[in-house]
Amino acid sequence: MVQPATDEMALKLGHALRARRKAQRISMTAAAEAAGMSRVTWHRLEKGETGVAWGFALAAAGALGLGMDWMVDDDGSPSTKVCVQTPSLDDWMPLTIRLDDFPGLRRLAWQIRDGLDTLTPREAWELYERNGRHLDMENLSADEEALMRTLRKVYGGIHANI
Repeated sequence: MVQPATDEMALKLGHALRARRKAQRISMTAAAEAAGMSRVTWHRLEKGETGVAWGFALAAAGALGLGMDWMVDDDGSPSTKVCVQTPSLDDWMPLTIRLDDFPGLRRLAWQIRDGLDTLTPREAWELYERNGRHLDMENLSADEEALMRTLRKVYGGIHANI
């Protein structure tokens, strides 16, 4: 039998996942794929169903840059706090990459239509791969260098300079 505290924690996690996903303007399908689960499983997490394995809950939180702190209340009952983490781009890849956050990438994306502010990770990596020779590597931010390392780990690459 599931305890009421567990039901409440599952609902809080589901609400946090949905709010974070919506805030990042990420579809449920894209979020589920990034976390390595089906869209149906993601939907069950957002609804707060307690029958979903915790491994999926942790993967979903990680895909959105959320973390969970586990605690025991003064009365001995378990509780959890869902919080937004600021993960290092060396350990985490955003589902969408805002061009304004990465000036080097923005300069490489000059040919992309006006009004496009975000890229998928694969699109960003393809731009880095195709046009990386035009980057001023010495003046990239630490975040952009970390993003490039993470993209290289995920997608591979042939250029040693990026």
